[in-house]
Amino acid sequence: MTLPQEQIDSLLDAAQEARTHAYTPYSHYQVGAALLTADGQVYGGCNIENAAYGPTNCAERTAFFQAVYDGHRAFTAIAVVAGEEPGFPCGVCRQVMAEFCKGDFIIITANADRTKVNISTFEELLPHAFGPKDLGR
Repeated sequence: MTLPQEQIDSLLDAAQEARTHAYTPYSHYQVGAALLTADGQVYGGCNIENAAYGPTNCAERTAFFQAVYDGHRAFTAIAVVAGEEPGFPCGVCRQVMAEFCKGDFIIITANADRTKVNISTFEELLPHAFGPKDLGR
């Protein structure tokens, strides 16, 4: 699966906007995400820190949880914008993606000024993902 450059740019714009909403009083590491549903809707997400650290939520999961709440279960791509370097989804976020995304799900990562942009598929980031298929159903 590929996305036209215009759509990639639009997702990166939305992720940059979402980054401005990040709540990061401890790390000051702001991340924004923009999740594209299969029917073309875009959900933004930002990271939300907590003093206890465990309850902290990543931008990617914030976007997924909002979209799932609204009834979406099929997704095409996500853009993630971080600071000086592109921020790749953490292991927990990758596991959430494994629940809802196919191997060709597109992951776009960029640094804040978009001088470094990476495009990969979910299969490339997590080739042996544990998912519903592994539950023997």
